[in-house]
Amino acid sequence: MKETNFDTKTVHFQTKEPSRNLSKAKPIYQTSAFVFTDLDDMESFYEGNKEYLYSRYSNPNTDDLGKGVALLEDAEDGVATSSGMSAILAGVLAVANQGDHVIASDDLYGGTYQLFASELTSFGIEVDFVSFEQIETVRKAIKENTVLLYTESVTNPLLRVENLEDVIALAKEKNIKSMIDNTFATPYLLQPLKLGADLVVHSATKYIGGHSDVTAGVLVGGESIIAKAKSKVITLGCNLSPFEAWLACRGLKTLSVRMDRQCRNAQALADALEAHDGVARVHYPSFVSEKGNGAMVSIDLADNVNVETFFKSLGWVKIAPTLAGVETTVSYPIRTSHRTIPDELRKQLGIGEQLIRISIGIEDETDIIAAFKQAIEAGK
Repeated sequence: MKETNFDTKTVHFQTKEPSRNLSKAKPIYQTSAFVFTDLDDMESFYEGNKEYLYSRYSNPNTDDLGKGVALLEDAEDGVATSSGMSAILAGVLAVANQGDHVIASDDLYGGTYQLFASELTSFGIEVDFVSFEQIETVRKAIKENTVLLYTESVTNPLLRVENLEDVIALAKEKNIKSMIDNTFATPYLLQPLKLGADLVVHSATKYIGGHSDVTAGVLVGGESIIAKAKSKVITLGCNLSPFEAWLACRGLKTLSVRMDRQCRNAQALADALEAHDGVARVHYPSFVSEKGNGAMVSIDLADNVNVETFFKSLGWVKIAPTLAGVETTVSYPIRTSHRTIPDELRKQLGIGEQLIRISIGIEDETDIIAAFKQAIEAGK
């Protein structure tokens, strides 16, 4: 490089080859593309002998995340995407085409509901929302062109545990694919693929990342169906950035440790508020796994508790339109996650003006309980 001019040196000064010693931490491959020694070397990518060409197609960091979650979910393969919503979209489009019919649970996360109700229909995919509480209701909704049953393992925000065995059995009986959003349960507590599900999706923004510093999604399943989903991710540009994939992978390493503490804290808060006269109802699963019942708690405040005052009195507990970080946060579903759900459906589902969704963190459980008790008392 000494023989080149100044402008060339500024571009090509990084000439030192990587050390033969391997980095203890996985490097961040923050690159849009990968270089080749010659045309034959580049052609080897298209022949399947090279893994990486262009980061929209694949990247070591995004591969780590997709394959890591696949490993924990007991899946053959996985793909990381730019968000949980893009992972859902890739999964649905890997199964459904124009003219097909999808049946979705009627108590989905609001963003998912909006995707299904507005965007999928614009692709010519028919969608019906039905209650999955009674499997016969789902059975009656199946048509000749039905290709997919979609639901959440633990519903948002009422935390109802879906009877996945019945849903998956019905799908197999009718030769229909099943897709489960396992974000709230995480692969630590529940692995729907072991029950026979075809696809599992995660908003890795939540417990996979775990620190409220990444937006990502992951879709896992069988090798052939994930290959179709990867094609959608590439074509639609739903790829995840290498740095965010790296952050999510770092979070994944502590998933079990965080979930143990958060589930324990959630159970403690649910028990403490169950008998509180300022709480009309506690929504908390009775059984998800022997390891725990999840780290989310929802409560219906009693009618004599003012919601605005409650929120203002939470002290160190912050209001946030997300969940699953190491810090305890609260949200108000009718104004955040479920504001796009039609009023009539919200009322039918029981998502009312007194409903509070709580994401439990890793703080001391006595401090968490005290914060909520004093906020409820302040609201009376």
